[in-house]
Amino acid sequence: MELTHIDAKGRAKMVDVGNKDSTDRVAIAEGQVVMRRSTWEMIRDGRAKKGDVLGVAQVAGIMAAKKTSELIPMCHAIWISGISMDFLEPDLGDGQADTIALGIRARVHCQGQTGVEMEALTAVSIAALTVYDMCKAVDRGMRIEAIRLVEKTGGKSGHFRAD
Repeated sequence: MELTHIDAKGRAKMVDVGNKDSTDRVAIAEGQVVMRRSTWEMIRDGRAKKGDVLGVAQVAGIMAAKKTSELIPMCHAIWISGISMDFLEPDLGDGQADTIALGIRARVHCQGQTGVEMEALTAVSIAALTVYDMCKAVDRGMRIEAIRLVEKTGGKSGHFRAD
């Protein structure tokens, strides 16, 4: 497979999508923040000193998706028609585990000539970093993990769904 962002001389280039058909495109990405159970309880109960952790992370993820082309050098500026951010209720199991994983999901939609995978991945990444930033004073051991594209539709490559 040929890398599309490298020219014949091995230099970076931005792919020209001008001749591509405009299609309906959706990308869904997910990731998680693994934290101490007590940190999750603080977030859930609204006791974080910096405020509404999930509310701020939701807005941060949406803003990040909109700014992806400013952050990732070869991404096109695209007209995003919709972004949703969801936080997946952690499975608390039997209540004995010391850590839990807070799931984060972004869904980005556009009608355009290039996909929105990077926008969805950026949204999840920045939402996770925001959770970390707002809670690091009480849990520096949090881990951001498993950020990945879950599904994408539209465009020449068609439908993709992760295993």
